Amino acid sequence: MNDRAVRLTALSIASLSSFITPFMLSSINIALPVIGKEFKTDAILLSWIATSYLLAAAVSLMPFGKLADIYGRKKIFLTGMSFFTLTSFLSAISVSAPMLIVFRIFQGAGSSMCFATGMAILVSVYPPQERGKVLGIAVAAVYSGLSCGPFFGGLIVNHFSWRSIFLINIPFGVAII
Repeated sequence: MNDRAVRLTALSIASLSSFITPFMLSSINIALPVIGKEFKTDAILLSWIATSYLLAAAVSLMPFGKLADIYGRKKIFLTGMSFFTLTSFLSAISVSAPMLIVFRIFQGAGSSMCFATGMAILVSVYPPQERGKVLGIAVAAVYSGLSCGPFFGGLIVNHFSWRSIFLINIPFGVAII
């Protein structure tokens, strides 16, 4: 592959992963009432379903960034996306709120592996004069995911089920990997 193809592939992968992980973060909030009814849980336990993902992602971001510097960005990125995709499936088949919370913790850790390395991969692939543009595209993907999550999450939950929010991540995760 030539340099242009490598750059566009890196940008596509980084942007898609930058979209899907915040989408997951924001779409789950719409599904919480439905999850609460199915699992017969209170508001405190439900809040941990959303918070566990965010907390795990925030806590593990710096350590995974350091591990990426030591062992390689691509390896950590692929491991993180694999983890994110697997835990999306496991979250979809959860049979209780505590089980879902545990899987969300691992899902958050997987997403932090992608976040810790995605931008660094773009910076290493693009020359300095193009970095501002590609980083802007990747950041726009983050905010698009955050913005689209509640709307499309609501549509998905309304027409299918809350489990579909997790299942929709699987084809995207496989495509990214």
